[in-house]
Amino acid sequence: MPQTVTVSAAEISRLAGVGRAAVSNWRRRHPDFPAPAGGTDASPLFALGEVEEWLRAQGKLAGTCQRDWLWPYFDVLGDRDRSGRAIAAAGAACLAKQGGGPPVLPDAPADPADRELVDRAVAVAEADDEGPRGTFEFLRGRWLDTHVRQISSTPPELAELMIDLALAGTHDDDRAGGPAGEGAADTPFTVLDPACGTGTLLAAALRALPAGGRGPLLLGQEADPTLAVLAAVRLAFASRARDGGTPPPDIRTGDTLRHDAHPDTPADAVVCNPPFNERNWGHDELAWDDPRWTYGTPPRTEPELAWVLHCLARLRPGAPAVLLMPPAVASRRAGRRIRAALLQRGALRAVVALPPGAAPPHGVALHLWVLTRPQEDETPPDSVLLVDTAAPPEPDGSRPDWDWAGVRRATTDAWAAFRRGGAETADRPGLCRAVRVVDLLDDEVDLTPARHVPRDTAGTLVHGLDERWDELDGGLRELAGLTAALRGLRTPGAAASGSPRPQTTVGDLLRAGHLTLRTGSAAHQPLVRDGEPPSGAVRALALTDMAPDAQPSGWVPEGEVSPDWVVTRPGDVVVATAAHSAAVLVTGEEPMLLGPRLDLLRPDPEVIDPWFLAGCLRSAANARQAGTHASTTSRIDVRRMQVPRLPQAEQARHGEVFRRLEALEAVLLRTGATGRGLVRSLTDALASGTVEPS
Repeated sequence: MPQTVTVSAAEISRLAGVGRAAVSNWRRRHPDFPAPAGGTDASPLFALGEVEEWLRAQGKLAGTCQRDWLWPYFDVLGDRDRSGRAIAAAGAACLAKQGGGPPVLPDAPADPADRELVDRAVAVAEADDEGPRGTFEFLRGRWLDTHVRQISSTPPELAELMIDLALAGTHDDDRAGGPAGEGAADTPFTVLDPACGTGTLLAAALRALPAGGRGPLLLGQEADPTLAVLAAVRLAFASRARDGGTPPPDIRTGDTLRHDAHPDTPADAVVCNPPFNERNWGHDELAWDDPRWTYGTPPRTEPELAWVLHCLARLRPGAPAVLLMPPAVASRRAGRRIRAALLQRGALRAVVALPPGAAPPHGVALHLWVLTRPQEDETPPDSVLLVDTAAPPEPDGSRPDWDWAGVRRATTDAWAAFRRGGAETADRPGLCRAVRVVDLLDDEVDLTPARHVPRDTAGTLVHGLDERWDELDGGLRELAGLTAALRGLRTPGAAASGSPRPQTTVGDLLRAGHLTLRTGSAAHQPLVRDGEPPSGAVRALALTDMAPDAQPSGWVPEGEVSPDWVVTRPGDVVVATAAHSAAVLVTGEEPMLLGPRLDLLRPDPEVIDPWFLAGCLRSAANARQAGTHASTTSRIDVRRMQVPRLPQAEQARHGEVFRRLEALEAVLLRTGATGRGLVRSLTDALASGTVEPS
């Protein structure tokens, strides 16, 4: 186990269950509080063992959860695979102590040097209120959060939707979850995930299937040994928590397309989130006559279709599969022959377009493909269901809010209606349409739902039309009032314009004591929460929040705010300097925490008007002359920015005009967005016949 594990003051506050300010108070009031073991003066780091010992001696560990103190010891291992395998080893050791013996795991052992850490984790897990499973899930979750950029996992809500689609109708059969047939009562309902990651889809299947009787058999394979062993331990915990009759999960390691670990076990359902856009997926190694390629040989550029064909080949006849696909698979020219074969033989039953952000990569509206392995001598269905839950942009160009519950309900309702009605299923404009296969078999075989699902023109294009006209009229009236007040600006006479104004710099004002400069930091970022802040919370202002009309993107509970952090006061001027411009904000009554790359200028109100200062700093000419060019990039030095020397009364007059100009910009942006959205809606509505010329 590592000898020295360090944590920040913010991490200490979280581990001890207190506010950040409490840790600062301990450091000031208790001379025996552990001295920093690293970091900097602004962001010191402390030895975790010393902190834990001090807190225990002070009686401040009461009510804290010991598993929270475990994670830093795993985190300090650094290597993703080493820490992940140590977590899996701890979970497996806990399972071995329970009834049923040790679980069967892929060959991915922990580093022998981590034996002491594994033993400590087992001891903590056995004493934890939530038991060994709760401790394992906590550590696994922290590990995934730490390595989120390296691991693309299926969101739990999406996993539940995929399982809903895969298991729809299965409970109607004779065998409590599977098809009827000779010997059926003795065979478990088998669910396969050939690219199982950490087992999210299989865990969702286990929760959805009934306990007892034909307990489900979970089969999985994963190319990454660390993910595979974590999945095996996770599913072993979940299986043993059931009432019995559930076979132990069978998770294997290996490349599924090249070396299938379950070639002879037909599955009752397959769910899969395969890797996307892989170049080296085995195209040159797999034979052209591979028995899985019954719908055509996947081109080199279509690895996702190789996964589709593999999943179909592992199903028993009549069984379903649900796969998560990138949207390009529905339309790429190279895959049109395979798409056509899947439609003609009735293997592809539905394509569901999800909203952007439903799963990584979050900027893409991914698709779900629902498939069924055709049964022999069965007449292929003549239609396919296309569902579009990826709502179009709002009239102002923004994406509408969506919720998983709504997407799940709409998708499963549409799938249930299609299973009952087939081609006769009524269209639901804006959501779904049952399309006849013959209508899709053209030169493109484009299965993109948005190409075929009719838009809800009557309900969408002219929704709230009167309200939007009123909003536009109100914005135009507001603009008229602002422009009328600003039309009085005049060019000064020749005598006044001939002599330049005397200037000073921000640096000079700082040295004279008329300004105070503070720079934001990232110290509070681990504590920032998203969403609407509760009463008493302090908003956190980030660099990205300095765009026009933007709002602070996060908040921190007031009790966790450290006195060392930069918090705004009314009349402060916040400056974000980019390469060629400066975004400037005059703060109001609501305090805000300043993030990194933000400077706070606090003017002496007896000397400097804040709106005057902000307007001068926002000047493009000011930004040009204050830029630094010491390297290949240019950055504005706020200390070099210039401010005219004016009496305070003149500053106030100028400041009021600067304030009105900022208000004018905000109204222009808002009204412009409203107007553009209204024009687009009316154009589409007129073209579709939803509205008619008067």
